[in-house]
Amino acid sequence: MNKAVLFRDLQPRIQGQRGFTLIELVIAMVIAAILAAIAIPSYSSYILKSRRTEAKSALLNMASFEERFFSTNNSYSALPSDLGYAVGTALPFPVGNRYYNITALTVVAATAPANTASVGTPSTYTITATPIGTQVNDAACASFTINSAGQQTSTGTGTTCWQ
Repeated sequence: MNKAVLFRDLQPRIQGQRGFTLIELVIAMVIAAILAAIAIPSYSSYILKSRRTEAKSALLNMASFEERFFSTNNSYSALPSDLGYAVGTALPFPVGNRYYNITALTVVAATAPANTASVGTPSTYTITATPIGTQVNDAACASFTINSAGQQTSTGTGTTCWQ
C-alpha cells in the first residue's frame, strides 16, 4: 500500500478530533462553582455539628464519672484525676480532637442544716466546655454546660444545641 493513501485516509479523522471550546470550559467551570457554593457551607455545618457532639459526649461522660464518684464518696470532686482522668490533669484540658476545652469543673460542697427544722444544701457540680481553635467560629452553639441536676445549657444563637 502506498504511504500517501494511508496518510490521506487518516487525515479526516485527525481533523475531526478537536479539543474543548472556550465556551464548553467556561460552562463546566460555572457548574463546578455552583456545586462548590452549595456543598462547602453544608459540609462546614456538618463538621461543626460533629465537633459539638464530641463536646457534649465529653460533658456527659464527665458527669457520669461525677455521679459514680458521688455514689461511693457522698460528695463530688473538683479534681479530674479523682474521676478517672490522668493524674496531673488540670483545668482547662482538651477533650476529643481538641476543639473544646473543659474549662470549669465547679463543685459546691454540701452544707449542714442550720437547725433541725431547716434542710442543708446538697453538694453540686457544674461542668463547662468552651470552644477552642477553629470551633470558636461556631456562633450557633458556643459553649456547653451541664450540672448535677442534669440541666444542659449552651451559649450562642442556637436553640437546639443539646438535641
